[in-house]
Amino acid sequence: MLDRPESSVSDRKPAIDLYGLVTELFPINRSLTGAGVRETLGLVARHIDLKISEVATGTAVLDWTVPMEWNIRSASISTLSGRRLVDFADNNLHVLGYSKPVQGVISRVELAQHVHTLPDQPDLIPYRTGYFANDWGFCLSHKLWQTMTDEHYRVEIDSELSSGSLTYGELFLAGHTAEEVLVTCHICHPSLANDNLSGIAVMTALAMRQAQRTRRLGYRFLFLPATIGAITWLDRNQSRLDRIRHGLVLTCLGDSSGFHYKESRSEATIDRAVSHVLRHSGHQYEVMPFSPYGYDERQFCSPGFNLPVGCLMRGVHGTFPEYHTSADNLDFVKPEALDQSYALIESILDVLDQNRTFERVDGRGEPQLGRRGLYRAIAGQREAGGATQMDLLWFLNLADGRHSLLDMAIRADVPFARLETAARLALEASLVREAIQ
Repeated sequence: MLDRPESSVSDRKPAIDLYGLVTELFPINRSLTGAGVRETLGLVARHIDLKISEVATGTAVLDWTVPMEWNIRSASISTLSGRRLVDFADNNLHVLGYSKPVQGVISRVELAQHVHTLPDQPDLIPYRTGYFANDWGFCLSHKLWQTMTDEHYRVEIDSELSSGSLTYGELFLAGHTAEEVLVTCHICHPSLANDNLSGIAVMTALAMRQAQRTRRLGYRFLFLPATIGAITWLDRNQSRLDRIRHGLVLTCLGDSSGFHYKESRSEATIDRAVSHVLRHSGHQYEVMPFSPYGYDERQFCSPGFNLPVGCLMRGVHGTFPEYHTSADNLDFVKPEALDQSYALIESILDVLDQNRTFERVDGRGEPQLGRRGLYRAIAGQREAGGATQMDLLWFLNLADGRHSLLDMAIRADVPFARLETAARLALEASLVREAIQ
């Protein structure tokens, strides 16, 4: 029996305060590795049964090697008289990610080789990293840097690069079948509310929701450091990748722009499902073709794997002025945008889970609907916003064992839930049976 249709996208509510979780995570300093990643995963694990994996420094993963673990305690730039101008404690974007330790008095000329600013956005602090650079650096507003005219400054970065491990979190929820939906987000950025924390919060709430449901498909939620985390997980799970039927990378879900979906490399069912839900969502949206630049979809879609994984976001990376700057803060992320993103993705997951294929028990001609009480059932459904007579006719005509419910909804150009309702009515009237795939 099919599950009863869900409420509309606008009625779907997360079980937790998404903005509250973003706010709680915001101060934590995250990077590819280290204590901040573990603290972040620990907060997520309060809500879901998260399995934490540690992969040792130096481990070979595909063409890469797990890097040294990086942790930082403090960092600052001060005048020789002791006035502190830049302090990591004020904003963890102030330090180039993976900066090696440094301490001493250096000239402004030398310091300039290690300072990152945004001349075209002079009030903002940029986010920069040097994961494999064996270097150090500071990020500060261009306006502040222009005022720093002393010949020498006292510089201190109290950090540590040591053998440790790369940390990631995983939750797997088994379904009735062996097929899986893969949902991922990145957890390696420091205080960037949209490009990092919005994905973590929304995905946590989705995992909570799916854990409470009867599932046809399995769901695998991955909280990964970007690039190296996905590569590490792929390397360690190559034997099970054939189970992944659909996948989504979630990022930048908290700003107020329209939705953007980047398709997978393989023109997969996930692309059609997301496009269909967006079309009937009432939100502004754009569907973009796959490109090998962006987030971890490029790892999952690499030619040796070619998994059906797309990327869903609101603001597109690198195109909004707040991207990778201190302006990507708690004011930039909106509670209502987070809730909208959650509701949309919840609807997408329902389409994937309920997308089945049916065939008529007797496909010769149109069945008599009146004597089966289907006209009355349709009338009741229609009053509740459910299936119409035309939806049922579309379903009965396309229930040939070759068209899935998603195929039908796209062909009829109606929301998936209405075709799912029509299928349930026809199934209850013994007009169709589920096709064996």
